[in-house]
Formats: sequence, structure tokens, C-alpha cells
Amino acid sequence: MKSPSLLCLLVALPVLTAGAARDPSAAARRTSRPPEPRRTTVAIRSDAFLINGQPTLKGVTWRGHSVEGLLPNSRMVQGVFDDLNPGTRGRWVYPDTKAWDPARNTREFVAAMAEWRRHGLLAVTVNLQGGSPEGYSKDQPWHNSAFAEDGALRPAYFERTRQILDEADRLGMAVILGLFYFGQDERLRDEAAVVRAVDEAAGWVLDQGYRNVLIEINNECNVRYDHAVLQPARVHELITRVKRLERDGRRLPVSTSYGGNTLPDAEVLAASDFVLLHGNGVSNPDRIAEMVRQTRQLPAFTAKPIVFNEDDHYDFEKPWNNFVAATSEHASWGFFDFRRQGEGLEEGYQSVPVNWGISSARKRGFFALVREMTGGR
Repeated sequence: MKSPSLLCLLVALPVLTAGAARDPSAAARRTSRPPEPRRTTVAIRSDAFLINGQPTLKGVTWRGHSVEGLLPNSRMVQGVFDDLNPGTRGRWVYPDTKAWDPARNTREFVAAMAEWRRHGLLAVTVNLQGGSPEGYSKDQPWHNSAFAEDGALRPAYFERTRQILDEADRLGMAVILGLFYFGQDERLRDEAAVVRAVDEAAGWVLDQGYRNVLIEINNECNVRYDHAVLQPARVHELITRVKRLERDGRRLPVSTSYGGNTLPDAEVLAASDFVLLHGNGVSNPDRIAEMVRQTRQLPAFTAKPIVFNEDDHYDFEKPWNNFVAATSEHASWGFFDFRRQGEGLEEGYQSVPVNWGISSARKRGFFALVREMTGGR
């Protein structure tokens, strides 16, 4: 099996020409930096993740379960968040400055990454259209998209993404890079724009030489997407499209995710390099373990890693919880943390503005378990 490579994203200068304003992607290409030597390569071999040629957590056993090849992760999708809607931008102001600042958000994200890594976290999920900054939202009037309506790349978003990818590369971490989020995909005017966005984002990643990123086409493809190509019946077309993009024999590992308690459709499962499951709505850890077993029993399944990269169930102090259940079936698990009503700024990695530190009991519980599993490796 040819080992897949990983991701890279775009860099741009803030001052654009008039032509660049009409075509943000052209500006991004002109001002992108030459690829730097990369330190971290993430690859897939059978059902295991490898970092720099070695299985993750090589030889490690935790609570009687081998964790070699797993990718403990956390949903940090707002790392490049901005709101281009002046009518809602004021919702996300920092208490100390009374203003929203996307550069500060990314800067503080990057500053926190080393501490996450010291606890043994091996991957984060970042999304170019974010996630609900309120946790769960019926409507999304804010405008958070790294893509213009024609699918062109917005340079400022990709400059912020570059900062995260550079630090992940330095720290030996993987990034699961999501491209689209329901409630924001309609910011792209048609299917051609979606396809352009996929081609240019994936191409940018490859051109910049990143080798530590996995692509998630869209978060929860079966939830309220406007464009048919982002829905379950056709999203495998975009997975296949990304797989065909290569630079010097390198390509990007790619998949997509479904809503909580849902197994992938056959065409998506067959096309994907790894499987993304979500544990939202699953309060019984036994069901998490069952989801993994059922996925492996699907006719279209072949040996590949299974990763939960979103689950809002915790109980980290209990011996049997969703994290432990996934691990017991040799599936990676990811923490989804949002701020509940009445909670303070220290809570919630998805709620904007974000405190990216390990700043609450819930966060400390997750990271303590990651450290116990990995030994901080």
C-alpha cells in the first residue's frame, strides 16, 4: 500500500492588488512562501497511524489495550475563526478588549499547542468554516468561511492556518483539516465553487509541503448541507478528487464525517483512507464500542484507522466512558468541548471567544486521561 502523505496550507501578505481583490486565490498563490523543510510526516499503514515512519505510541499498552497506531485528538475547529458579517461580529468580543480579534485567536491557539502536546495529544481538528461558535445552533447568521463565494481562497484565513500547521509540524502533531461546515457551505454560490475550493485548498496544502495533515471534506456530511456534492450520496466524489491530486508522488489522506451515532455509507467507506465517526448523541459507552465493531463488519470496509474526532460525552473520572470504549476497540477518540449556558470563558474549545488553555475541570479531565494513556509521548 502506498503510504499517504499529509497536509499543507496557504500564506499571504495582507496588502493585495486590485486584481488580487477580484481573485483572492491568485493573491494567495503570489504571496505564498516557498515550502520550508518539514519535520513531521503522518502516514497510514493498514489500521495504524505512523508519525515519521513509526507507529504512534509504539509498544504502549493502556488499561490492557494496545494503543499503538492510535491518534488521540481534540476538536479545535475555531483555530482560524473570523466573522465577516458586521451584524454578528460583536457576539465574539473578548471581555478585556471589547473587540473580536481573529489574529489574537490564532496566536493564542498556537501558544497553547505545546502544552497539549506535552500531555500526549497527537492531533487536532481545525475547520476552514469552523463549527458553531455557540456549540449547537439552529441558525448561523455569522459568516465564517476561508472561501469566497466562487471558491477562491481567502488569504487571511490561510495565513492563520499556516501558523497552526507550522507549529503542529514543529511539535510532531497531525492536523485533521476540515474544509466545509453545514450552515456555512451556502456561502459558496454553486457546485463549481465547492469543487474549486476543494482543488485550491488541497493544492495549497500540497504545494506548501506539509506532510502532517489529513483532510476531512466536511463535518457531518449528512446534516443540512445545501450543495448536493457535500451530501452523503455524492461526497465520495470529492474524496476521490482529493486522492487524485499529487505533488511528487505525495497525496493527502482524506475522509469525511457523519453526525453522531451514524455509520458511513458504502461509497464513502470504500473511498476514504480512514473512517471518521462521531459520538454525539451516544451516552452509553457500550454503543461507542459497538459502532466500531459494526463499522469493521460493513461489506465495504477494508483495513484502515477508525477515528472519533467529535464526541461531547466525558465522564473522564469513570472507568468506562466513551473515550475508554473507543480505545478498547482500537479506535482513536476526540474531545468536543463547548461552553454550556452559564459557564465562563474558561470552558469550551468550540465557543468563541476561546480560552485555548487547559483552563477548566472538563479540559483537565480529558488531558489527564490522554497523559495517562500516552505517558506524554
